[in-house]
Amino acid sequence: MPRLRKPEWMRIGKMDRGKIREVQEILRKLNLHTVCEESMCPNIGKCFEKKTATFLIMGDICTRDCKFCDITFGRPGPLDKDEPQHILEAAKKLGLRHIVITSVTRDDLPDNGAAHFAGITKKLREYDEKLIIELLIPDMKGKEEDIQTIVDAKPDIINHNVEVVPRLFRKVTPQSNYETSLKLLKLVKEFDSSIYTKSGMMVGLGETKQEVFDVMKDLREVNCDILTIGQYLKPPSSNLEIEEYVHPEIFKEYEELAYDMSFQFVASAPFVRSSFNAEEADYLFETNKVVEEKI
Repeated sequence: MPRLRKPEWMRIGKMDRGKIREVQEILRKLNLHTVCEESMCPNIGKCFEKKTATFLIMGDICTRDCKFCDITFGRPGPLDKDEPQHILEAAKKLGLRHIVITSVTRDDLPDNGAAHFAGITKKLREYDEKLIIELLIPDMKGKEEDIQTIVDAKPDIINHNVEVVPRLFRKVTPQSNYETSLKLLKLVKEFDSSIYTKSGMMVGLGETKQEVFDVMKDLREVNCDILTIGQYLKPPSSNLEIEEYVHPEIFKEYEELAYDMSFQFVASAPFVRSSFNAEEADYLFETNKVVEEKI
Protein backbone atom coordinates (compact mmCIF):
# COMPACT_ATOMS: atom_id res chain seq x y z
CA MET A 1 0.00 0.00 0.00
CA PRO A 2 1.58 3.34 -1.06
CA ARG A 3 2.10 5.95 1.62
CA LEU A 4 -0.24 8.90 1.65
CA ARG A 5 1.18 12.24 0.60
CA LYS A 6 1.34 14.67 3.52
CA PRO A 7 -1.10 17.55 2.98
CA GLU A 8 -0.15 21.20 3.34
CA TRP A 9 -1.84 21.50 6.74
CA MET A 10 0.54 18.90 8.17
CA ARG A 11 3.69 20.94 7.50
CA ILE A 12 5.77 21.87 10.57
CA GLY A 13 7.20 25.39 10.72
CA LYS A 14 10.68 26.55 11.69
CA MET A 15 12.03 25.98 15.20
CA ASP A 16 14.34 27.96 17.47
CA ARG A 17 17.19 25.46 17.81
CA GLY A 18 18.90 27.49 20.53
CA LYS A 19 15.92 27.41 22.89
CA ILE A 20 15.41 23.71 22.18
CA ARG A 21 19.02 22.93 23.13
CA GLU A 22 18.65 24.98 26.32
CA VAL A 23 15.78 22.76 27.52
CA GLN A 24 17.58 19.61 26.40
CA GLU A 25 20.65 20.56 28.44
CA ILE A 26 18.54 20.99 31.60
CA LEU A 27 16.94 17.58 31.05
CA ARG A 28 20.24 15.81 30.37
CA LYS A 29 21.90 17.24 33.48
CA LEU A 30 19.02 15.93 35.61
CA ASN A 31 18.92 12.56 33.84
CA LEU A 32 15.30 13.10 32.82
CA HIS A 33 13.34 11.78 29.86
CA THR A 34 10.48 13.47 28.04
CA VAL A 35 7.72 11.90 26.00
CA CYS A 36 8.37 14.76 23.57
CA GLU A 37 11.70 13.19 22.60
CA GLU A 38 11.00 9.50 23.18
CA SER A 39 7.81 9.48 21.10
CA MET A 40 9.20 11.88 18.49
CA CYS A 41 6.31 14.31 19.00
CA PRO A 42 5.86 16.77 16.10
CA ASN A 43 5.28 19.59 18.60
CA ILE A 44 8.62 19.24 20.38
CA GLY A 45 10.00 22.45 18.90
CA LYS A 46 7.04 24.59 19.92
CA CYS A 47 7.00 23.14 23.45
CA PHE A 48 10.73 23.41 24.08
CA GLU A 49 10.73 26.97 22.69
CA LYS A 50 8.25 27.86 25.46
CA LYS A 51 10.38 25.97 28.01
CA THR A 52 7.71 23.33 28.57
CA ALA A 53 7.97 19.57 28.35
CA THR A 54 6.04 16.45 29.28
CA PHE A 55 8.21 14.46 31.66
CA LEU A 56 8.45 10.71 31.09
CA ILE A 57 9.09 8.93 34.39
CA MET A 58 10.05 5.39 35.36
CA GLY A 59 12.56 5.00 32.55
CA ASP A 60 12.39 4.99 28.77
CA ILE A 61 11.54 1.31 28.20
CA CYS A 62 7.89 0.23 28.14
CA THR A 63 6.39 -3.17 28.99
CA ARG A 64 3.77 -2.80 26.25
CA ASP A 65 4.36 -2.83 22.51
CA CYS A 66 1.70 -0.44 21.19
CA LYS A 67 1.90 -0.08 17.42
CA PHE A 68 1.39 3.69 17.37
CA CYS A 69 4.26 4.49 19.73
CA ASP A 70 8.01 4.87 19.19
CA ILE A 71 9.04 4.28 22.82
CA THR A 72 11.27 1.21 23.19
CA PHE A 73 9.52 -2.03 24.17
CA GLY A 74 11.34 -4.36 26.54
CA ARG A 75 12.27 -5.06 30.16
CA PRO A 76 12.64 -1.82 32.18
CA GLY A 77 15.24 -1.25 34.85
CA PRO A 78 14.65 -0.34 38.51
CA LEU A 79 13.01 2.93 39.47
CA ASP A 80 15.25 5.94 40.06
CA LYS A 81 14.76 7.00 43.68
CA ASP A 82 16.14 10.45 42.84
CA GLU A 83 13.66 11.06 40.04
CA PRO A 84 11.09 12.96 42.17
CA GLN A 85 13.78 15.45 43.22
CA HIS A 86 15.03 15.79 39.65
CA ILE A 87 11.50 16.50 38.40
CA LEU A 88 11.17 19.19 41.06
CA GLU A 89 14.48 20.79 40.07
CA ALA A 90 13.47 20.81 36.40
CA ALA A 91 10.13 22.44 37.26
CA LYS A 92 12.02 25.19 39.13
CA LYS A 93 14.58 25.76 36.37
CA LEU A 94 11.91 25.93 33.66
CA GLY A 95 9.61 28.10 35.77
CA LEU A 96 6.62 25.84 35.17
CA ARG A 97 3.13 26.82 36.34
CA HIS A 98 1.52 23.73 34.81
CA ILE A 99 3.49 20.49 34.79
CA VAL A 100 2.58 17.35 32.86
CA ILE A 101 4.04 14.03 33.96
CA THR A 102 3.53 10.74 32.16
CA SER A 103 5.27 7.38 32.21
CA VAL A 104 6.03 4.27 30.29
CA THR A 105 3.71 1.42 31.24
CA ARG A 106 5.26 -0.59 34.09
CA ASP A 107 3.29 -3.83 34.19
CA ASP A 108 6.33 -5.36 35.90
CA LEU A 109 5.81 -3.39 39.12
CA PRO A 110 3.44 -4.70 41.83
CA ASP A 111 1.62 -1.36 42.01
CA ASN A 112 2.11 -0.48 38.30
CA GLY A 113 4.11 2.57 39.39
CA ALA A 114 1.28 4.20 41.36
CA ALA A 115 3.40 5.05 44.41
CA HIS A 116 6.04 6.67 42.20
CA PHE A 117 3.42 8.92 40.57
CA ALA A 118 2.06 9.77 44.02
CA GLY A 119 5.51 10.53 45.46
CA ILE A 120 6.36 12.96 42.68
CA THR A 121 2.97 14.65 42.99
CA LYS A 122 3.36 15.16 46.74
CA LYS A 123 6.88 16.57 46.36
CA LEU A 124 5.71 19.06 43.74
CA ARG A 125 2.72 20.05 45.88
CA GLU A 126 4.98 20.69 48.87
CA TYR A 127 7.09 22.97 46.68
CA ASP A 128 4.18 25.01 45.27
CA GLU A 129 0.54 24.64 46.25
CA LYS A 130 -0.54 26.67 43.21
CA LEU A 131 1.32 24.53 40.67
CA ILE A 132 -1.16 22.75 38.40
CA ILE A 133 -0.15 19.09 38.30
CA GLU A 134 -1.37 16.94 35.44
CA LEU A 135 -0.67 13.20 35.44
CA LEU A 136 -1.02 11.24 32.20
CA ILE A 137 -1.17 7.69 33.51
CA PRO A 138 -1.30 4.16 32.04
CA ASP A 139 -4.39 2.02 32.70
CA MET A 140 -2.87 0.56 35.91
CA LYS A 141 -4.49 -2.73 34.78
CA GLY A 142 -7.69 -1.28 36.22
CA LYS A 143 -6.54 -1.99 39.80
CA GLU A 144 -8.65 0.12 42.12
CA GLU A 145 -6.07 0.34 44.90
CA ASP A 146 -3.43 1.70 42.52
CA ILE A 147 -5.81 4.26 41.04
CA GLN A 148 -6.77 5.26 44.60
CA THR A 149 -3.09 5.78 45.47
CA ILE A 150 -2.71 8.28 42.63
CA VAL A 151 -5.99 10.05 43.40
CA ASP A 152 -5.05 10.41 47.08
CA ALA A 153 -1.93 12.36 46.08
CA LYS A 154 -4.30 15.12 44.85
CA PRO A 155 -3.11 15.99 41.34
CA ASP A 156 -5.26 18.60 39.60
CA ILE A 157 -5.82 16.60 36.42
CA ILE A 158 -5.66 12.86 35.81
CA ASN A 159 -5.35 12.07 32.13
CA HIS A 160 -5.68 8.63 30.60
CA ASN A 161 -5.97 8.26 26.84
CA VAL A 162 -8.34 5.77 25.23
CA GLU A 163 -6.09 6.28 22.15
CA VAL A 164 -8.40 4.84 19.45
CA VAL A 165 -11.97 3.69 18.86
CA PRO A 166 -12.76 0.27 20.38
CA ARG A 167 -12.74 -1.59 17.04
CA LEU A 168 -9.08 -0.68 16.51
CA PHE A 169 -7.74 -1.63 19.95
CA ARG A 170 -6.56 -5.12 18.93
CA LYS A 171 -4.74 -3.70 15.91
CA VAL A 172 -3.24 -0.60 17.50
CA THR A 173 -2.80 -1.28 21.22
CA PRO A 174 -3.33 -5.04 21.67
CA GLN A 175 -2.20 -5.23 25.32
CA SER A 176 -4.75 -2.63 26.43
CA ASN A 177 -8.52 -2.72 26.87
CA TYR A 178 -11.12 -0.05 26.11
CA GLU A 179 -13.36 -0.96 29.04
CA THR A 180 -10.40 -0.85 31.44
CA SER A 181 -9.62 2.68 30.27
CA LEU A 182 -13.20 3.82 30.83
CA LYS A 183 -13.20 2.15 34.24
CA LEU A 184 -10.11 4.11 35.29
CA LEU A 185 -11.66 7.45 34.35
CA LYS A 186 -14.89 6.52 36.10
CA LEU A 187 -13.09 5.49 39.30
CA VAL A 188 -11.10 8.73 39.48
CA LYS A 189 -14.34 10.72 39.59
CA GLU A 190 -15.88 8.35 42.12
CA PHE A 191 -12.82 8.62 44.39
CA ASP A 192 -12.52 12.42 44.11
CA SER A 193 -14.95 14.40 41.97
CA SER A 194 -12.85 17.58 42.34
CA ILE A 195 -10.08 16.16 40.13
CA TYR A 196 -10.47 16.92 36.45
CA THR A 197 -10.33 13.90 34.18
CA LYS A 198 -8.98 14.04 30.67
CA SER A 199 -8.69 11.64 27.75
CA GLY A 200 -7.49 11.71 24.18
CA MET A 201 -7.61 9.79 20.96
CA MET A 202 -5.95 9.57 17.55
CA VAL A 203 -7.78 9.63 14.23
CA GLY A 204 -6.67 8.74 10.73
CA LEU A 205 -6.52 4.99 11.35
CA GLY A 206 -9.68 3.98 9.53
CA GLU A 207 -12.25 4.92 12.16
CA THR A 208 -15.65 6.33 11.16
CA LYS A 209 -17.16 9.56 12.39
CA GLN A 210 -19.85 7.61 14.20
CA GLU A 211 -17.20 5.61 16.07
CA VAL A 212 -15.53 8.84 17.20
CA PHE A 213 -18.90 10.22 18.33
CA ASP A 214 -19.56 7.00 20.26
CA VAL A 215 -16.23 7.31 22.11
CA MET A 216 -17.11 10.89 23.06
CA LYS A 217 -20.43 9.66 24.41
CA ASP A 218 -18.74 6.90 26.43
CA LEU A 219 -16.28 9.42 27.90
CA ARG A 220 -19.05 11.78 28.96
CA GLU A 221 -20.92 8.88 30.57
CA VAL A 222 -17.94 8.45 32.93
CA ASN A 223 -17.86 12.24 33.50
CA CYS A 224 -14.65 12.92 31.58
CA ASP A 225 -14.06 16.71 31.58
CA ILE A 226 -11.36 17.35 28.97
CA LEU A 227 -10.94 15.84 25.49
CA THR A 228 -8.09 15.94 22.97
CA ILE A 229 -8.21 14.61 19.39
CA GLY A 230 -5.24 14.60 17.02
CA GLN A 231 -3.96 13.07 13.79
CA TYR A 232 -2.07 9.77 14.01
CA LEU A 233 1.44 10.09 12.63
CA LYS A 234 3.47 6.97 11.91
CA PRO A 235 6.69 6.59 13.95
CA PRO A 236 9.75 5.41 11.97
CA SER A 237 9.83 2.05 13.77
CA SER A 238 6.13 1.24 13.28
CA ASN A 239 4.39 -0.78 10.57
CA LEU A 240 1.05 0.83 11.42
CA GLU A 241 0.26 2.98 8.39
CA ILE A 242 -1.79 6.16 8.23
CA GLU A 243 -5.15 5.42 6.62
CA GLU A 244 -6.19 9.05 6.18
CA TYR A 245 -5.07 12.60 6.86
CA VAL A 246 -8.18 13.98 8.52
CA HIS A 247 -9.08 17.45 7.27
CA PRO A 248 -9.03 20.33 9.79
CA GLU A 249 -12.73 20.94 9.14
CA ILE A 250 -13.51 17.45 10.49
CA PHE A 251 -11.47 18.19 13.61
CA LYS A 252 -13.50 21.36 14.03
CA GLU A 253 -16.68 19.32 13.70
CA TYR A 254 -15.48 16.96 16.46
CA GLU A 255 -14.62 19.95 18.66
CA GLU A 256 -18.05 21.55 18.26
CA LEU A 257 -19.85 18.29 18.97
CA ALA A 258 -17.70 17.67 22.07
CA TYR A 259 -18.61 21.07 23.48
CA ASP A 260 -22.27 20.35 22.71
CA MET A 261 -21.85 17.18 24.79
CA SER A 262 -20.63 19.33 27.73
CA PHE A 263 -16.91 18.59 27.74
CA GLN A 264 -15.40 21.51 29.67
CA PHE A 265 -12.36 21.90 27.43
CA VAL A 266 -11.64 20.44 23.98
CA ALA A 267 -8.55 20.53 21.78
CA SER A 268 -9.15 18.99 18.35
CA ALA A 269 -6.76 19.65 15.46
CA PRO A 270 -4.21 17.74 13.37
CA PHE A 271 -1.20 18.45 15.59
CA VAL A 272 -3.03 18.17 18.92
CA ARG A 273 -1.43 15.76 21.34
CA SER A 274 -2.62 14.87 24.81
CA SER A 275 -0.29 17.25 26.63
CA PHE A 276 0.40 19.86 23.93
CA ASN A 277 -0.56 23.33 25.21
CA ALA A 278 -2.11 21.65 28.25
CA GLU A 279 -2.03 24.97 30.09
CA GLU A 280 -4.77 26.30 27.79
CA ALA A 281 -7.28 24.54 30.05
CA ASP A 282 -6.02 26.32 33.17
CA TYR A 283 -8.88 28.81 32.99
CA LEU A 284 -11.06 26.03 34.38
CA PHE A 285 -9.33 26.40 37.74
CA GLU A 286 -9.86 30.16 37.80
CA THR A 287 -13.54 29.73 36.90
CA ASN A 288 -14.08 27.25 39.72
CA LYS A 289 -12.23 29.52 42.16
CA VAL A 290 -14.61 32.38 41.35
CA VAL A 291 -17.63 30.11 41.82
CA GLU A 292 -16.32 28.89 45.21
CA GLU A 293 -15.71 32.46 46.39
CA LYS A 294 -19.28 33.46 45.47
CA ILE A 295 -20.65 30.49 47.39
